[in-house]
Amino acid sequence: MNVTELLRLLQVEHDETAARAHSLREQIERLTAELADAEARLAELTATRKVIDGLTPPDHEPPPSETDTVYQRIVTAFNRHPEQVFRVRELHELLGLPTDESSINATRSRLGRLVRQGVLEQPGRGRYQKRT
Repeated sequence: MNVTELLRLLQVEHDETAARAHSLREQIERLTAELADAEARLAELTATRKVIDGLTPPDHEPPPSETDTVYQRIVTAFNRHPEQVFRVRELHELLGLPTDESSINATRSRLGRLVRQGVLEQPGRGRYQKRT
C-alpha cells in the first residue's frame, strides 16, 4: 500500500467519523430539548399533586391500587408480616385471592421464583417467609 492510498483511506475514515459526530451532536440537541420538556411537565404534575393533596382531607386514605400486580401484593404481605411463615392458602386468604387449585398453583410458582430471587425463604415444605 502506498502513501497516497493510505492518505485517501485516512480521509475517508475522517469524513465518516466527522459525519457520525455531527449526527450525534444533533441527537444530543434533540434529546436535550425533549428532556427539558419532560422535566417541565414533571414539575407541573408535582405541583398539581401538591395542590390536590392540600385539598384532600387529612383522614383520606387512598384505596389500594387496583393495578398492583399479584407479585407486589405478595411482597407487601411478607413485608408487613416479616416474621410470619405462610402457607399458600393462608396467603391467598390474607390477600383476598381466589382459593381454587389453579390460583393456588400459580401463587406457588410465584413464591418459588421469589425464593430463587432471594426475596423469600422456604423454612419447610409449602411454607414461605420473608428472608431476613
